[in-house]
Amino acid sequence: MSSPAPTGRTQLRVGRLVKAHGLKGALKIELYTDDPKGRFVPGATFTLQVPEASPWHGKPLTVREFRFMNSHPVAFFEGVDDRDAAEALVRAILWIDEDAAATPAEDDAWYDHQLVGLDVVRDGTTVGRVIRVEHMPSQDLLIVRSAADADNEILVPFVKAIVPEVDIAAGRVIVTPPPGLFEELAGDESDADEVGAGEAGSGEPAADKTS
Repeated sequence: MSSPAPTGRTQLRVGRLVKAHGLKGALKIELYTDDPKGRFVPGATFTLQVPEASPWHGKPLTVREFRFMNSHPVAFFEGVDDRDAAEALVRAILWIDEDAAATPAEDDAWYDHQLVGLDVVRDGTTVGRVIRVEHMPSQDLLIVRSAADADNEILVPFVKAIVPEVDIAAGRVIVTPPPGLFEELAGDESDADEVGAGEAGSGEPAADKTS
């Protein structure tokens, strides 16, 4: 998919259109925002990330109505009046210009672009850098590039127990991972000696969020 046209301003990815809903042009949305009712108010206009061959390429998309149907976020957009028109927008990603004065709706919430590029620090040592954020159904993941091996990417569950501190001003996140998640990044030879050759790097991250 092509990137949205440059606007000269920072843009935030707020959603992805995943499925046509009903016969009147509604679309189900995968949300990438903590404030959907604030972002998808009637009249809100998005920049679209769609293939260049799409009839919507280079065009804006404006919200007509937003609601939750059976717990699923659903929106109607101007110019999308039937199911065929909605199907043409499936997989489109929605972007919006960042309001310089805006902050995330929650105290412990950050935009993706604020996290990307932060150093990842474990026990006072920089072990990697955040290169992107993945939004999964159960939790978000920080994708960390190893400081020791640029080809190695570590998936870090973005939960309080593993990432207890995010310091945007200092340009870092503090991690306290469970055994096995950062063994290779830490370069702890004593740990490496204790792990069998068939078990190296096989530890799995904790899935449950604890605060």
